[in-house]
Amino acid sequence: MREPTTWSVQARNLPEHARNPIHTDAGSRAAGFDAAMVAGVTVYAYLTRPVVDAWGVDWLRRGAALVEFASPVQPDDPVRCVPFVDDGHVEVRAMVAGEVRASCTAWLTAPDVMGSARPFHEPLEPENITLADEWDGYGLRAGDDLGLYNELGIVHPAVWPALANYVVERQLVDGPWIHVRSRIHHHGTAAVGAAAIVDAIVVDRFDTRAGARAILDVSVTVEGERVATVEHEAIVALNPAAVPQSGPS
Repeated sequence: MREPTTWSVQARNLPEHARNPIHTDAGSRAAGFDAAMVAGVTVYAYLTRPVVDAWGVDWLRRGAALVEFASPVQPDDPVRCVPFVDDGHVEVRAMVAGEVRASCTAWLTAPDVMGSARPFHEPLEPENITLADEWDGYGLRAGDDLGLYNELGIVHPAVWPALANYVVERQLVDGPWIHVRSRIHHHGTAAVGAAAIVDAIVVDRFDTRAGARAILDVSVTVEGERVATVEHEAIVALNPAAVPQSGPS
């Protein structure tokens, strides 16, 4: 296992993210930003690169991560993913023009992130998704050219919060919205083309100056085996009177 090293990439938005208007220039400006935001799951894909490059498939099978977004990354921004190693974990910061735009703390092993007491229990409809098309080669299309995923025939770890985004888009929002953070626990890998079931429960709702937020507990299973759990937080209804202060979705 190697020490993680800094990795750089030019940010881009993928076509499917235009489903959320915040990833278009017009939609983002209407929400109070200067230009389109790069999807948070894409920024997360970048942040995982130093982790997977150092820890390999072990992290993909049993590791965990907490990703938090501080301010937007925009298309064509040069992003430096800078790792800081601490006892038992590594923090990777997405730097643009010397500013931290997002951070990801990763652990090689961590306790299950689900199951704590929650104020709400609002089950959503399960989503049946084949891990092909937009889920196939996600990292490479976003700019993470690490060859491990193609060699093993598995989906990129950014697919797990991206599936949580898919649930939010289909069942919780009507208009632009913003992904704030995700806590992700890997239980296994999944092959490209596999049939996945995504179950989600809204476990909390609250209001902030930027708008109404929701927290979801999301579980992804493939062939009856759980492969990932995600605690996913988003601003699901923006407050038009306040420019959002959180990062991209």
